[in-house]
Amino acid sequence: MKAMKIHAADNVAVALEGLKGGEALEIGGQSIRLLGDIPAGHKFCLHPIKTGEPVIKYGFPIGRAQKAIASGEHVHTHNIVTGLGELLEYQYEPNFKKPAARMPGTFQGYRRPDDQVGIRNEIWIIPSVGCVNMVAKNIEKQAQKYAAGTVEGVYAFTHPYGCSQMGEDHANTRDALCGLVRHPNAGGVLVLGLGCEANQISGMQQALGEYDERRVKFLVCQEVEDEEQAALSLIAELAEYAGSFHREPVPMSELIVGLKCGGSDGFSGLTANPLVGAFSDRLIAEGGTTILTEVPEMFGAETILMNRCRTPEVFQKTVSLINDFKDYFMRHGQVIYENPSPGNKAGGISTLEDKSLGCTQKGGSAPVEDVLRYTEPVKHRGLNLLQAPGNDLVASSAEAASGAQLVLFTTGRGTPFGSPVPTVKISTNSMLYARKKNWIDFDAGRLLTGEPMEQLCEEFYEYVRALASGEIKTRTETEGMRDLAIFKNGVTL
Repeated sequence: MKAMKIHAADNVAVALEGLKGGEALEIGGQSIRLLGDIPAGHKFCLHPIKTGEPVIKYGFPIGRAQKAIASGEHVHTHNIVTGLGELLEYQYEPNFKKPAARMPGTFQGYRRPDDQVGIRNEIWIIPSVGCVNMVAKNIEKQAQKYAAGTVEGVYAFTHPYGCSQMGEDHANTRDALCGLVRHPNAGGVLVLGLGCEANQISGMQQALGEYDERRVKFLVCQEVEDEEQAALSLIAELAEYAGSFHREPVPMSELIVGLKCGGSDGFSGLTANPLVGAFSDRLIAEGGTTILTEVPEMFGAETILMNRCRTPEVFQKTVSLINDFKDYFMRHGQVIYENPSPGNKAGGISTLEDKSLGCTQKGGSAPVEDVLRYTEPVKHRGLNLLQAPGNDLVASSAEAASGAQLVLFTTGRGTPFGSPVPTVKISTNSMLYARKKNWIDFDAGRLLTGEPMEQLCEEFYEYVRALASGEIKTRTETEGMRDLAIFKNGVTL
């Protein structure tokens, strides 16, 4: 099969490989002769589309024709434009079906005293302010001697913030860092402060509330003569405590999994995103939890999510999530639909609707149970929507801060970054998987060669189970790719 018509209502098809002009194809019982070359992942017209008429993909409009488009013609940014508006009003029209419950599988995880479950048992160094970043990295290097037994490593998560911030930005930094301090993948945490920063250790302690003093230690660098030796002494105590934990069988329902995509291409909505959506539905059917974010990449597909909201209250929270993010763009005088990226366009994505309808497939078909503020901890099992931008590092870090023990990251172009938690890279096409084995963990492009979704989803489920059990590690872990990025909105003093 050289091309695919995704939905019966579509008036475009997607090239599964590079096609030459003049080539004749049979699509859905219809003969199409291509009027020009069509790159892999790009679209071509199946029926003549008049100027202003909708272009249909996935069964939904992905924009409108800027000019008449002939059958067999390449459909892309040169002849299609977004049809999206600004702030909109929405009507709740419930349309969801709860996945049939199934007995959860198990994995080997670390059960914490607060009943959270980690999939790693690491020691984390969390700077309260960017001024101590290099101190934190120096401590990280020296502290690897404590990575023994069940302690799986010592990692510092540096960032540029924690001072010269006000209001929402200050709160975002504090809350993101507190989310990591609470995270169950860390068996021990050292919070490293400077002493004069706005994000004071005392403020973080207040925001944290009750915490286990055996698991969380604080150090203010200005208050000690040798901050590195003082830190290593505290890490020795943390390592002794973290080393007391051992893996034990826990149900898959204890997993909280972040869902994210980046460097998307024209295959994202055909392979990797639907695969992650199928996994999300299965995990939720077993009582687990997934988090879908990158709000600007819901624009154009938001009504699908809204009508899957469990209650009118969750629907209203989703409306606010969408319109508040549009208002954020407008307050800064920016174009709401400045998307897709150059790489997305090169890969065959033409408009934000095109991107969003593929992106939101990562959320499967389960009901939306809750909408979370930036870094807000998960409270309800099932599918959650999280307030965060589309930026890969910021969104993945936000999912980790909200409690995700791992992030599933689909990509058609490829990217090496990692988040604070294991970040699984899933390729949308097999060429990327073969070319970038040092980046990519799992190949969803096999769906294009006829491998059944059910079979591949079962394999992927077992991959995630093994990953959560510590039997395998992601490329981001083995390559030492761990990043933290915090959402910034306002003034820097």
